[in-house]
Amino acid sequence: MPHSKPIHPHAYPKPIIHTRSGLPAFQDKIGKGLPVTVAFLGGSITEGAGASDADKTSWRGLTQTWLKDRHGADQVACINAGVGGTDSTFGAHRLQEHVLEHGPVDLLLVEFSVNDGTDRSESIRGMEGIVRGCRRRSPQTDLCFVYTAADKNLGPGVPFNIAVHEEVAAYYGIPSVNYASAIQQGVEEGRWTWRELAPDGVHPNDEGHALYAGFAREFLESFFETRAAATAETGHATSIGRDVLSLPPLVAGNYEYGRMIRADSILSQRGFDYNGLQHKPVMNWRYDDGHLEALSEGASLSYIVTGRGTGLCLFMGPDSGILEYAVNGGPFQEVNLFDDWCKLAYRPVIIMLASGSEPAEMQVEVRNTGRKDVESLGTRLQVLRILSH
Repeated sequence: MPHSKPIHPHAYPKPIIHTRSGLPAFQDKIGKGLPVTVAFLGGSITEGAGASDADKTSWRGLTQTWLKDRHGADQVACINAGVGGTDSTFGAHRLQEHVLEHGPVDLLLVEFSVNDGTDRSESIRGMEGIVRGCRRRSPQTDLCFVYTAADKNLGPGVPFNIAVHEEVAAYYGIPSVNYASAIQQGVEEGRWTWRELAPDGVHPNDEGHALYAGFAREFLESFFETRAAATAETGHATSIGRDVLSLPPLVAGNYEYGRMIRADSILSQRGFDYNGLQHKPVMNWRYDDGHLEALSEGASLSYIVTGRGTGLCLFMGPDSGILEYAVNGGPFQEVNLFDDWCKLAYRPVIIMLASGSEPAEMQVEVRNTGRKDVESLGTRLQVLRILSH
């Protein structure tokens, strides 16, 4: 549906921006004309869902193009770590493999306000885990939170998920850009309706992605224009962004040490084979798909990790079955993760098996029960990664 009023690049509402500690390391490299690497960590909106070309007309793709135009095509490298259906819990565990293993990162843009759920503590564990984990492993990486729109992120006041993420951002001095606030203002001013920009209420079309990219430019442009050291909102340089690890965590047991461990590192197993998905339909995963797979009842695997908690990343699909697990010799607990999405394709689904506030050694055993959901076509169990934090 065409807009009654055309959108002009410099006429749209401005997003709410909190500069806080700024992007001092990123800005320093920009000012010196040095190459920079920018990573985008988020869900399907960051991956490019809804855009006609995920790598060109999404907000991520358009922002990448603008950065290259602004700083030089050979001076900017970008990492796409957007994975559909993932929240900040999964994001904190994906951070090392999907972002930091690529090499030094100067700026990390984090987008999970749509995919995070209603559990405030879990959302803080994820977002705080990303901040602290990034600072611990890559101290010179600057971070910025971005808040995209969805039905739940629009309306009066500050929506729940954005408010929770802002708790983390404010505490650690992380800049944030609220795309959703500008979308809401445009709705109130009659510039557009949300369904004109995102027909499904979540994933923007090309026009919506272009607006998001404009909001990102609104924030980033200032770091190109000002060649002096980055300044905080108070008007003077601040080091809080560099010293986040000196602050006590907001939530004990956050995912600061989150990581994924390849399934082929599991040495103790019976009845499993190591396979790829081959020609099976897959969504929300474009990485190495090697996994341990078992079809029969009684197939089992066990592993030991040391940390505050552990979990699994499974491939779930049309013929996935029911598993059971036990931690440290405790009773087995049965888990059925089959849902309507499983009927469409195989996708990564995470489950946390144990979590605590202090590091400890955990021994986990996982078994195929040989049973299935009434709507599943089989009893397949596929372990893609071990999660440890």
